[in-house]
Amino acid sequence: MGETAQRVRQVIEAVADTHRDFAVRIGLEPTKLSKSLRGNRRFTPEELAAVAATGGVSVDWLVHGRGTGPAPAAGQQPAEPARETGEAERAGDERRRNEFLDAAWKLISEQGYHAVRISDIARACGTSSGAVHYYFPTKQDLLSAALLHCVHSAFDRQSVELRAVDSAHERLLKLIDMQLPAPGRVRNEWLVWLQFWAETALRPELRPIHNDFYARWREAVVGIIRRGQRQGQFRADADAEQLALGITALTDGLAIQVLTGAPQVSAERMRGVLLDFIERELLAPTGGSHEPADA
Repeated sequence: MGETAQRVRQVIEAVADTHRDFAVRIGLEPTKLSKSLRGNRRFTPEELAAVAATGGVSVDWLVHGRGTGPAPAAGQQPAEPARETGEAERAGDERRRNEFLDAAWKLISEQGYHAVRISDIARACGTSSGAVHYYFPTKQDLLSAALLHCVHSAFDRQSVELRAVDSAHERLLKLIDMQLPAPGRVRNEWLVWLQFWAETALRPELRPIHNDFYARWREAVVGIIRRGQRQGQFRADADAEQLALGITALTDGLAIQVLTGAPQVSAERMRGVLLDFIERELLAPTGGSHEPADA
C-alpha cells in the first residue's frame, strides 16, 4: 500500500490545506489517516472511494496508478511519468473499467447491493473474475465505485440535456420528467440510489460521498430557480435554497413510493404533485418581465 499512500498524499496536497482538514472532509478520523499515510494501516475500499470523490481522481489511479489522477499544477509534469502508458492503452483500460462498472450497477439494480458477486459481473462482461480483480482488488472496491459511476453518469446526462433548454420553467419541468422512475434506465438508477441511501445510513464512511452528490442535486435545482427569478418566471421573493430543499425532498419521497408500489402513487401522479408544488410556490404572476440568463 506504499504507492497508494503516496498517491493519497498527492491528492491531499492538491485539495486540502492540512491532513486534518482532508480527514474531516472524507469522514475519517485524523489519526487513522495518519496511520494509513505512514503505512501502519490499510485504507479501506470505502475510504479510497471517499478520497477519490473528494480529490477528483479514480479509485483505479489510487490503487494501481492508472486512470484519472490529480491535475498537475501549472508548470509541473504529470505525476509518475514513468508509469504512463500509451494513449490507446489508457483509453482501452478506461473503456474496460467502465464496462465492469456499467455491468455492476445494473446488476445492483436487479439483484441488490449485497447479492452481486464478482463472478456475476465477469459473466455479464464475458470475461473472468481475475480480469475484474485486475481493476478492482476487492468486491467492496468495485461495488462502491459502481455506485459512484451510476450517479456520475446520471448527473452528466441530465446536465447535458438541461443546458439545451433556455427557459428556467421549462428546464425545471424537464428535470422533473427526467427524474420520473419509469421502467428502464432511470428506474434502475433510482433503485441504485435507494441502496446507496441504505448503505450510507449504515456506513458513516460513505456519507461524505453521498452528501457531495446530494449537494450537487440540490444546487442544480437552486441554479434553475435563480435563473427563473432572473428571467421573471419565478417569484422574486422566493427562497431558492428552501424551495430546492422542498422540491428535492418531494421528488425523492414520491419516487420511493412509486418504486415500492405504494397504492395510488404512480409516476404520473408523482409528476402532478411536483407540478402543483411548483405552480403554487414558485411561479410568478403572469406578466413578469423576461431577462436572458446565461447557462
